[in-house]
Order: sequence, then structure tokens, then C-alpha cells
Amino acid sequence: MMFSEDLDHPLVHGGGLAAARRLFIDAPQPFIDLSTGINPYSYPLPQLPSDLFTRLPDPEALAAVAAIAAQCYGAPSPAHVVPAPGTQILLPLVAALVGPGRAAVVAPTYREHARAAALAGHRVTEIADLDAAREAMLVIFTNPNNPDGRLFEKNELIALAKRLATRGGLLVVDEAFMDVGPRDASLAGEVGRNPIVVLRSFGKFFGLAGIRLGFALAAPQLAARLAATLGPWAVSGPALAIGATALADRAWIEQARNRLIVAADRLKAVLLSAGIEIVGGTALFQLARMSAASDLFHHLGRAGILVRSFPEYPSLLRFGLPDGEAAWARLQIAMAAYADRH
Repeated sequence: MMFSEDLDHPLVHGGGLAAARRLFIDAPQPFIDLSTGINPYSYPLPQLPSDLFTRLPDPEALAAVAAIAAQCYGAPSPAHVVPAPGTQILLPLVAALVGPGRAAVVAPTYREHARAAALAGHRVTEIADLDAAREAMLVIFTNPNNPDGRLFEKNELIALAKRLATRGGLLVVDEAFMDVGPRDASLAGEVGRNPIVVLRSFGKFFGLAGIRLGFALAAPQLAARLAATLGPWAVSGPALAIGATALADRAWIEQARNRLIVAADRLKAVLLSAGIEIVGGTALFQLARMSAASDLFHHLGRAGILVRSFPEYPSLLRFGLPDGEAAWARLQIAMAAYADRH
């Protein structure tokens, strides 16, 4: 299916609490936002010196966070790492590493990938699996996938990258949720051997989406092109300092992975007890399918709970993790009330 969105208008995403409050004006407060896949148990912010906010970001701090990210994510070296103010800004830049041609995006997935490729001048087709990529010069997919948590086989992806190499193509792998994925599933270690760019999000797993930090992992010549396009001082000093501290905190990372697995199991139990069919997910979100998805979306909205709906897939809803026992209790009460009605 050809991507046909209006490129001049933004796409709809999760996290729109202001719009939810306008839609559900009588909902109890505070609104509980389960519409994103962001870790609700965020990394504790370190004390930061005030001059990080008054000085331009230090190039040495940029190099330091690149080195720490390379070690954390498994990239071959710091030269393979490009820090950026979030991965969103990288999408059209990465798509432009290949001249305009045919791009294939494995869908359903994060829709900004198709939009970014179209903005880079590509003719974008949304495909159901990798076999349909055929003669595309640019192939983009998310692993684990958003919103269904689908995982692609690593060897299959490497084989696809090698086929793309024979025609000067590029494979782009969005690993935004790989922090909670299988430890050996990342393609970070392959970026120096094959035409692969891996994108890693900092904010989702560390629960600090607002500081805007992400990384592109790529062969040094591609990494240098991306860094040059971003220009100097692209990442703020506070973001660099927080990122360097968090990415090096292996104990917190391990504890967070385990905590999120427990929370995901708890969320599954809440949904299943209400008779909801779960069709996929990760430790950060669960995807539900039902014919009355719009009814449940509005039921939860009236209870002050926002989940992610998908206008293009009206039978699907995505649930993130509640933050704290009060939020869990409100979700359980709302889901039990829905189950009683149905």
C-alpha cells in the first residue's frame, strides 16, 4: 500500500493529554496517560551544574556520551555513534542517505517512518513483511515493532542488508524498544559490516522523553554525514550529562528491565481479566484487539485514562504502563466496570 498522508500536516501520536482533557471534560483528574510506550519509572535525575544551562554544549561531552552509548548498545566504536536531540529528527536525515527512489516500510508501525521517507523524496510503500521489499533501495522497520511487539530474526535482517548492499541500498532498523527486547537481537554490532543504520531511543526506556536524546548507529562514513547535517550543539548540555550518567548505570538498567517485565505481566492480567484479547506487545506496552475498541477508548477516557487508538486500525488499542498504585487501581476499576457492562 502506498503511503498517502498529507506531508504538510502532523500525524497523530500518543501523549495528547490536552486534547484528551478537551474531549473528556468531566473526567476525573489527574488524567492517567497510558497512550505512550514510555517507562513510567523514570531514571532519577542527577544533580547538574548550572553552567550546563548557560554554556554551549561541550564537544568533549558529546564524544563522551557517544563512547558510553557505543558500549551500552553494542556499536563497534564511538565513531559509529551519532547523538541527536531524539531519534525523530534523525528519520528524514537517515532516509536521505539514499537517493530518492523506492522505499519500503514494514507496517503497521510508527507512521513517522513512512512520512520521513516521503519527505526525503522516496516513493513509499507500506508492506506486511520483509519478503515484499523486493527492489526497494531503502527498507525501514521497527524491531521490536510498535505497536505489536513483533520481532524479526537477526539472520534474516542481515541477509536482507547484504542484498541491499548489492544495489547500493540501505536498511534502517528502529530499535526504540530494544532495551526491553532480547539481549542478542540488536543489529548494533552489524552497522560496520553492512549497510545498516540502527536508531536507538533514550527517552522511552529511561522514562525521560522530555530531554530529547537519541542515537543513530552507522558505519563511520554514514555517521559523519549525519553528524555534519545535524551541525554543532545539536544535543543540549543537560541531555548529554543525563545520558552519559544513565547509559553507564548498568545496575539501574538491569533493575529496570526486571521491573518492567513484572509490570507488563500485571498489565496483561488486568486486560485479560476484563476479557480483552492481547495480540502483541513488549515490556513497555500491550496491544489489544476488539471490535468495540472505540467504545473502550471512550469508556476509559471518561474515567480519566488515555490509551492509544489507531484511526487507520480501528480495532486496535495500545496500553502503556500505569505509574504508581493509584493509577493501577483506577485502571483496574475502569476495566472491571467495562467487563461488567459487556
